[in-house]
Amino acid sequence: SGVPGPEQPLPGDLLGTVLLPFKWKACFSFPPGLYTDPDSCRGRCHERYNKQDECHCNTKCEKHRNCCEDYHMHCSKDGFSSSHDSITNEELLSISEQFFKVDHNKAQKSDITINPQHLASSAEIKDKEDHSPEPLYTYVNEKLFSKPTYASFIKLLDNYQRMTGSGEAFSAEQLKEQENFLQEVMKTELMIKLYNFLTQEEFVSDLKEMWFGLYSRGEEEGDSSGFEHVFSGEVKKGRVSGFHNWIRFYLLEKKGLVDYHSHNYDGPWASYPDVLGMQFSWDGYFKEVGSAFIGCSPEFEFGLYTLCFIARPGKMCQLSLGGHQLGIQTYTWTKSTYGNNRKYIATAYVTSS
Repeated sequence: SGVPGPEQPLPGDLLGTVLLPFKWKACFSFPPGLYTDPDSCRGRCHERYNKQDECHCNTKCEKHRNCCEDYHMHCSKDGFSSSHDSITNEELLSISEQFFKVDHNKAQKSDITINPQHLASSAEIKDKEDHSPEPLYTYVNEKLFSKPTYASFIKLLDNYQRMTGSGEAFSAEQLKEQENFLQEVMKTELMIKLYNFLTQEEFVSDLKEMWFGLYSRGEEEGDSSGFEHVFSGEVKKGRVSGFHNWIRFYLLEKKGLVDYHSHNYDGPWASYPDVLGMQFSWDGYFKEVGSAFIGCSPEFEFGLYTLCFIARPGKMCQLSLGGHQLGIQTYTWTKSTYGNNRKYIATAYVTSS
């Protein structure tokens, strides 16, 4: 069939032929006429289970990981971005622990030194005062940033106008940078695990739309996207909105554009990734409560948020990392859609509960 099953790793030769050429519409598409019964769901949606069938097209096939490869093409109206109600809480705890173990590009303890300083009270969170005179990051080993997923991620961060209401217009080079980033993360074991877990056919092209597709938070059309909001950060009505990425924070703090104020949560992890809830200002604009994974790779954060947006859109998604439970909260963008009524990511962030 050309695509591995849910527990089968993506072999190197397939990774080269399917992922690396990276043509959006063709990346996980197949030639017309490839599917013939019983390998296809064409004309078979919602049929009763028959153990003699090679693959299945009923609503339980996702849970049992035995859907035909074109199940979502023929049988799912909402497509990839719809909620996978069949994914259990236990499965989410398991797959997130797997992500934790295979984040091979994460920072080691010697790569980052942070100085959290002041632990803010509930009253101090809102006071906009800088209770920490020193920067948050004392040291970061910037050799991390030469890794392909980091390097391609960082190139995306200056492609946005942070003020909502100012429409985005991407150059051909910037669009290529989006493609390059997705190409690099899809080479990682972590994202291959996510692909296998979700068993989605139009995986990469849908990732691009849900994260990079433009919608309007302000008065001007196309002024925002899930990626801009979550990873790069925005300013709306005089306040910082989104901005949940440690790499972005470090790079702007290094330039003197971000001023760390305090923290209200420091996670229990003794290594990276860690989680920090914090207050800061960005070039004069205040962020009252922000959270970020510290020291994770771009693909780790990108993969976890994608998982939770698909499995628990608009809800708390309970995960486990290194034996410690945490939550990811996501929200869908409700004012516009793409494709066949598919949903954009409005926001995603880590929380302690």
